Amino acid sequence: MEHIKIFINLTRLNKPIGFMLLFWPCSWGLALAFDYNRDFFILLNYLFLFFMGSVLMRSAGCIFNDIVDKDLDKKVARTKERPLAAGKISVQQSFLYAIILCAFAFLILIQFNLLTITLGLGSMVLAFSYPFMKRITYWPQLFLGLTFNWGIIMAWAAAKNSVSYEIIVLYISAIFWTLGYDTIYGVQDMEDDEIIGIKSTSIKFKKNIKLFVGTSYLLTCLILIYLFKNMIGLNIFSFLFISFCLTLAYQIFKFNKDRAKDCLHAFKFNNISGLILFLSICSIN
Repeated sequence: MEHIKIFINLTRLNKPIGFMLLFWPCSWGLALAFDYNRDFFILLNYLFLFFMGSVLMRSAGCIFNDIVDKDLDKKVARTKERPLAAGKISVQQSFLYAIILCAFAFLILIQFNLLTITLGLGSMVLAFSYPFMKRITYWPQLFLGLTFNWGIIMAWAAAKNSVSYEIIVLYISAIFWTLGYDTIYGVQDMEDDEIIGIKSTSIKFKKNIKLFVGTSYLLTCLILIYLFKNMIGLNIFSFLFISFCLTLAYQIFKFNKDRAKDCLHAFKFNNISGLILFLSICSIN
């Protein structure tokens, strides 16, 4: 039982917000690509496959991140009890788990067309480069946005066997979404990160952090308005889309850089944001 507990903590399976934030962009891409009135059961199958892929790849990514950061994690209050940092599991065993998880993710990936497989393999470069970004740039959150939202393009490619202008626009809007919510998340570690030399947008914009997050979320909404301008009117889509925008506004109001608990609450609220935007895109069909 103790080993199972260590594995769960290592992969953050006890913190589902991580894999949900990886999954929601995939669901947006699928919702935009499919006519669910005609392809409902295919859509459900693809949603399941992308959900499982999100869980597996986020778990593998957490392990790799902890391997890279194990010495830094020991110096941060929030992360010092992670299994690798606390010496509860070896690097070799952790790396083996990551390989196994990636292998299962690959079995899911090969259910799709060649373009999706190629895009999926390409995403590995992004995923396993991310842990190093906070050492070299104040913009690791931007790199996370590129990485975490890649599933939007993969989802469209899985359904359409192509990459289109509109899916790239959706991808860009999601990057700003991630830039906002991960800046909120990074507030929790600002003091420790500054001491040990870790960089983040939370630190770079700490004096105007609400303005930065607000600007990121505003760009998300404006890009989505541009993408869906023909859908806006007195309809279900507009009601749900406005609800999505209000969830982002709520986060800006809620989080406070002096209260880590409020930041975590605002960050987790993005699970609701992701669901509402998914339903909004579905309503187009």
